[in-house]
Amino acid sequence: MDGHHPAIRKLWLLGTLLVLIVLVLAYFHLDSSGHLERILDGEWLREQTLALGIWGPLLIIGLMALAIVLNPIPSAPIAMVSGAVFGHAWGTLYVVLGAEIGALIAFAIARAFGYGLLRRLFGERVALGWLGSQNALTWMVFVSRLLPFVSFDLVSYGAGLTPLKAWRFALATLLGLIPASFLLAHFGGELSQTNLSLAMNAMLLIGLLIAVPLIFRLIRAHDRRDRETGK
Repeated sequence: MDGHHPAIRKLWLLGTLLVLIVLVLAYFHLDSSGHLERILDGEWLREQTLALGIWGPLLIIGLMALAIVLNPIPSAPIAMVSGAVFGHAWGTLYVVLGAEIGALIAFAIARAFGYGLLRRLFGERVALGWLGSQNALTWMVFVSRLLPFVSFDLVSYGAGLTPLKAWRFALATLLGLIPASFLLAHFGGELSQTNLSLAMNAMLLIGLLIAVPLIFRLIRAHDRRDRETGK
């Protein structure tokens, strides 16, 4: 946004700020009304989604976006409810739409209020350098979206603090979102007749089983690189 006209940039910053205020107010409303705790109850959320009929998808999309922007709200239970109510295909679509919208909002917030500050503090060094190339940053975002144990919202905010182009972030997020979203919606659909809380525990266990060997390999690769650098 640095190359844009100052008036356009001000409007963009104002719009981003207004979206952030609306989301924060929505969070406090959910928290004060007790609905935040109920959202974590898969059975309650499934009943509410079904009760809304044709408006049910908007609830899933809105909650997914809110969960990405606001860290305290977990997105996995919402995704599983989407699969339980709408099935694999449509459930995945609504999860992807909501998560993509939320990721773009988080990216825009960080880009609007964080990246400019970094540039003022560190100058052009923040443009690439230690942050990596555009291709490397794009791949980092894409891979992070495939790993269910990596914080989706933190990656979205973190990417906004890098020079990664918005269209690259959006594309990497979208492509990386589809497999994980389908997996969650699939589990929700297959286990729709059972307790969704138990299904969520099973998903967390699977995530841990995947995470442990990957983390071990990353640590070994990091140690090997340090040894080579030391030489």
